[in-house]
Amino acid sequence: MRVTRRRFLGTGAALAAATVSRRAIGSDREPVRVAVMGVNGRGRQLLPAFLDFPEVEITHICDPDSSVIPPAIKLVTDRGRKAPAAVRDFRTALDDRKLDVLICAAPDHWHALATILACQAGKDVYVEKPASHNVVEGRRMVEAARKYNRVVQVGTQRRSGEELAHAVDRVHSGSLGKVHLARAWITSVRPNIGRVPVTVPPSTLDFNLWAGPAVNPHYKKNLIPYHWHWRWLYGTGECGNNGIHFLDLARWGLGVDAPRFVTCGGNKYYFDDDQETPDTQLATFDFADAAIEWEDRTWSKRGEEGSAYGVIFYGTDATLVALDGGWKIYHDRKVVEESKATGHADWIHRHVGNFLACRTTRKQPVADIEIGHRSTTLCHLANIAWRTRSTLRFDGATETISGNPAASA
Repeated sequence: MRVTRRRFLGTGAALAAATVSRRAIGSDREPVRVAVMGVNGRGRQLLPAFLDFPEVEITHICDPDSSVIPPAIKLVTDRGRKAPAAVRDFRTALDDRKLDVLICAAPDHWHALATILACQAGKDVYVEKPASHNVVEGRRMVEAARKYNRVVQVGTQRRSGEELAHAVDRVHSGSLGKVHLARAWITSVRPNIGRVPVTVPPSTLDFNLWAGPAVNPHYKKNLIPYHWHWRWLYGTGECGNNGIHFLDLARWGLGVDAPRFVTCGGNKYYFDDDQETPDTQLATFDFADAAIEWEDRTWSKRGEEGSAYGVIFYGTDATLVALDGGWKIYHDRKVVEESKATGHADWIHRHVGNFLACRTTRKQPVADIEIGHRSTTLCHLANIAWRTRSTLRFDGATETISGNPAASA
């Protein structure tokens, strides 16, 4: 179903909640007690955005690796805040009845379980992208949020980009004519991680806790802190790692939910190392009257329009090109409208602000878990199609793949 003007204006109202100034939602509000799960990367990056809001109290820093906790605590105390408790297991923080929020910035394989446990404990959740590690887990996250009446925001912060909302409005308004294709991509140059043997983890790391719900865990030195993204037990490849942002924007713009058919090509052409996920991936998602094309490469930086990432919406009358620096509408080769981007820091600040505001109103945030789950499902389907080398026939109502036992498994 295409997103109607009414639905978009509802999104706009939610975006407006994210634009409230820091001073306006300051210390006069009730304290919001927050635990951060995973600070060896994204969680540490999110801390300043949450600390921008005076009502936020970071009460717990949680990570299975004790060596990464002190730098995160220092980020809090350097802002003049009280030092949070240092804990390895986030479930210890969930036992605190005064805790209000869990930020889940752990690897993908923890997203669902951590979110569900937090919802059961009566906490609201800010969970990083991609929403889940597989389709079934994503649906369980939605069910938990609804059952326990929790606010769950997914970290696809472009949903809080005011200029991107305007771009989506142009697509929905008919300014481009009928839009039947969106092309999304991200390209980069990532390092070769080598081939290393299974070894004993460092003494600071509780690897069994880090692996958690993953099966048959074996520690390798090239796994943590970042390269777990390229191992199927823990990550979802570049499609789930960064592709989720642009597939989400493409799906938002087209106003589509679930694809009918999914195909995926590419391979691991460039790297000879322990990575399991493809270094070149090209997927096509076929909807009722439109398609999304996806491409990622991790060995070559230049992408469409000379940009490393973006989304293009092709209409019968015009084309909208959304890149990192903003967006432009082209009639043939002539630019007829454009907008500059405010940038990642502003998007994240708005996204956190929207989440905190929705905690008060109990309304769904701009990247509610249902939205995040539907967009993340595209990443999972692309990966399943690639891993099985098959075309998927997907039923969006039941969220199942038909006539393909290997893909269903």
